[in-house]
Amino acid sequence: MASFRAFLNSPVGPKTTHFWGPVANWGFVAAGLADMNKPPEMISGNMTAAMCVYSALFMRFAWMVQPRNYLLLACHVSNETVQLYQLSRWARGQGYLAPKKDEAASE
Repeated sequence: MASFRAFLNSPVGPKTTHFWGPVANWGFVAAGLADMNKPPEMISGNMTAAMCVYSALFMRFAWMVQPRNYLLLACHVSNETVQLYQLSRWARGQGYLAPKKDEAASE
């Protein structure tokens, strides 16, 4: 009980935005995972790129803020991974990551 009380009253516990901000941000990760089954034509390249930049900036913020917010860092590392995968799907669908003609002919 004492350890739960310590967590409850800690600087990154559930009484602070250091806890609830990252919890809410896990929705971005869940949405990205849910979108993996959608066709690449439905992916917005601009929005996905913006989400990549957003998560990269907040990863740095989570690392630099005192006390360090590991929950926020984990959330944005996960979101960056999901969004980069979605961006690669979009780029492949647009033909930006298609194999070169010489490479395709040799295979």
